[in-house]
Amino acid sequence: MPFPKNLLTDDEQLVLDLRPHWWFVAPAAAYLLVALVIGVYVLASEPLDGRPGDVLNFIIGLGVLAAVVYFVQRYARWSSTNFVVTTERVIARRGVVAKRGVEIPLDRINTVFFNQSFFERIIGAGDLGIESAGEGGRETFSDIRKPNLIQHEIYRQKEAFEKRRMVQMGQTFAANVPQPAAANAPSIPEQIEHLDRLRRAGTITEEEFQAKKADLLRRM
Repeated sequence: MPFPKNLLTDDEQLVLDLRPHWWFVAPAAAYLLVALVIGVYVLASEPLDGRPGDVLNFIIGLGVLAAVVYFVQRYARWSSTNFVVTTERVIARRGVVAKRGVEIPLDRINTVFFNQSFFERIIGAGDLGIESAGEGGRETFSDIRKPNLIQHEIYRQKEAFEKRRMVQMGQTFAANVPQPAAANAPSIPEQIEHLDRLRRAGTITEEEFQAKKADLLRRM
């Protein structure tokens, strides 16, 4: 199932929501296929005598049942595992009934590294490791799709996160710094004198002059 978006913060955006690579369920699918082929072949064949055939059918049936249970278990783990990259953190969650998860804030990530065998490079899978400044120190995630691209994306989101934080810090600092008064602003007596000239010139009335003068005097 997809990662629940209600677990994101207000300004957080989902960048990647990945399931494990299909290789995670490939061995279980192969075992199931082999068991089904053998089971169909045995059921389609006539036993040489009755009882040994019944015993063999019972054994094959148990093998098919075990393969089905194993495949369902692996698929349930695959579908309930999320590797998530957001604009603020890296999240890994897994578990059908009991959940287990880890969250690593982007600003605490020190190093991201990946490891791929030759076969994993062919199919596009691998392991991803994250070293962070915290109690865990290092986390390793297996069966990641294209881990080299995921490594690049984590670094890209980390850089963008740090830039946004610097901008926010700058805006907060600027908002808290008192703005200096304009150096060339006229003083209150000069403004009253200017209003008096406008009154004598007839530009404003006596009432307007007295009202503005009283307002300026209250500011002193």
